[in-house]
Amino acid sequence: MKIAKLALAAVALTTTAAVAPGVAVAQEATASVAAGATVYGNDGAEIGTIEAVQGDTVILVVDDMRAPVPTNAFGTNDNGTSLNATKAQIVSMLQAAHQEAVAKRDAALVVGANAVTAKNAPLGTVLEIDGDNVIIARGGDETKKVTLLREHFAASPTGTLMALLTNAQIDAAMGASAPAAESAGE
Repeated sequence: MKIAKLALAAVALTTTAAVAPGVAVAQEATASVAAGATVYGNDGAEIGTIEAVQGDTVILVVDDMRAPVPTNAFGTNDNGTSLNATKAQIVSMLQAAHQEAVAKRDAALVVGANAVTAKNAPLGTVLEIDGDNVIIARGGDETKKVTLLREHFAASPTGTLMALLTNAQIDAAMGASAPAAESAGE
């Protein structure tokens, strides 16, 4: 029985909630929305930086938190690219969304729960939760255990326990940790 502990960096956005449309409403269509641009609030103060533009969605980084924001929510003001909100409003929304996501994850993360991967493929059954370590029986087979961290999970929109990793990512990490584990035992 081999147990591999994966210490992977989070592969998903810190939060998946978009900035509320009521706060970040469409502004002038001439907004310069490009990666690296600094974004300012309606009070003229800096909110954050655009990390990437992915189609109609902008990934905005605010105090190390990432938020998907519709491109049409951006406008321009005297400072440049802007949102019709203040940094405090954006941070408050991101923190609330993060707390809600953590609560939903923790409600779904229970012994006996069936987990799926980030691509909605079967992962396995939660056998044990030891602090931040979550032991999964892959495919329900208790001889094929893998340990993931609590932060590697989220609740899907339907409330299902979902790993933020694919089976391929888990297999790759297990393969990479196997030689280290074998040489440590020598």
